[in-house]
Amino acid sequence: MSITANSSGAAILDIAAPSRVRRLIRANMAVILPVATALSVLIVWQIVTVAFQIPRVILPAPSEIGAHFLTNLPALLNHARHTGLEALGAFVLATAAGATLAGLMAAFPLAREILQPNLVAFQLIPKIALAPMFIIWLGIDTPSRLAFAVFMSFFPVVISTTVGLSNTDPVSLRLCRSLAASGVQTFFQVRVPFALPYLFNGMRIASTMAIIGVVVAEFISSRAGLGFYILYSSSRMETVGIFSALLMLCIVGLVLFGAVVLAERIVRRTYLA
Repeated sequence: MSITANSSGAAILDIAAPSRVRRLIRANMAVILPVATALSVLIVWQIVTVAFQIPRVILPAPSEIGAHFLTNLPALLNHARHTGLEALGAFVLATAAGATLAGLMAAFPLAREILQPNLVAFQLIPKIALAPMFIIWLGIDTPSRLAFAVFMSFFPVVISTTVGLSNTDPVSLRLCRSLAASGVQTFFQVRVPFALPYLFNGMRIASTMAIIGVVVAEFISSRAGLGFYILYSSSRMETVGIFSALLMLCIVGLVLFGAVVLAERIVRRTYLA
């Protein structure tokens, strides 16, 4: 009797185990798929560079990039500190300025009619072409790089947040009016919670644009930073150094992007609870 019970219990465990694994895989599919894709690309890249004996100066193998990255990690971290701090500062300034301007445009329709067409027009300008102007206006130090990065990352925040504040649920707005809620109460208790997903969408885009803005500015005027490291490696024909700097840029970008995603989850749990 006990042997039968034990065997049936073992059979149930054997059936349940694969189902738990499948559920675990489904729950983490958003992580598994990108990681698996990246690993597949790296494996194919390694095989191609070795099989066809591609020169290192043209396309180094991932193993060579990894070795160079680890060997020069202290220098890369030092340059990443300069780029990361400037990108973080630009992102914070762009988010604050963009959210403030979006709030003004949502509160005052006249301001929206005046400013929104101009913002859309500025979006059409190739902003990278304006980088030398910031160097002329603000010099070759941090202020010019910071201002250009803010200029690059400001527009996604203001446009996305304006859309969220302007498209608040009309039923909720009518309910606020029927309850004699003030304009300030309606704005902060109805419009802002509704616009939070739009704000964070703009912030996610701005986090990447801030890093791009800083790196572009470092190409023009900098003696430190990952943009400077890329130019330095390029001048010495060290392609592996360029890829190492790009890898560090990906890490910095993922950290900033992940911080925005984490902040969104915290705000959703507290503000929208």
